[in-house]
Amino acid sequence: MLRNCEPALVLLWLQSRYSTSAILKGTMLHTSLIYLAAMATGTLFATIVSAQSAKDIRGPSPLLAIENEAPAKLIVDPPLPEPLALGRVFIQYRTENLHMVPVFGKGALDVSPRIGHIHITVDDAPWHFVDVSGETVIAVGLPPGSHKVLFEMADPTHRVIDSKTVSFEIPTHTGAR
Repeated sequence: MLRNCEPALVLLWLQSRYSTSAILKGTMLHTSLIYLAAMATGTLFATIVSAQSAKDIRGPSPLLAIENEAPAKLIVDPPLPEPLALGRVFIQYRTENLHMVPVFGKGALDVSPRIGHIHITVDDAPWHFVDVSGETVIAVGLPPGSHKVLFEMADPTHRVIDSKTVSFEIPTHTGAR
């Protein structure tokens, strides 16, 4: 009878059917307040959820070419302090406006959205390794002292687009390993 009614109508129906004292004394008020709270919460949640589209959350579809792509950007955080105190280096990073995939060569430059990868060099080593995971980079076994890790965001031909260097100190007493 009242399943699809507005909460105000439910309250009016309760008032017409029961006296105010009966509503206040009995469980009818409690039940109707729960019903009203549930309706208000559902309405609020539906409003919030419907305000964000998949594009708002995930960005443009990777299946369509993007005209005038924004510049690619590399964001690198300092090492996490807790593992660093134990001599372990955990560095988180991410990219913006670049999808990381293990695809290389000149032909991949025409792919849209833009693709690329990360070069990672530890302490000016003459070599680097390539990462496309986007996961935390972990280095263990570095001796106590100053170190640095170079992150280079590169296109499919290995041309560097953006770079960041993270410097840190491995403590002398690193505790248990």
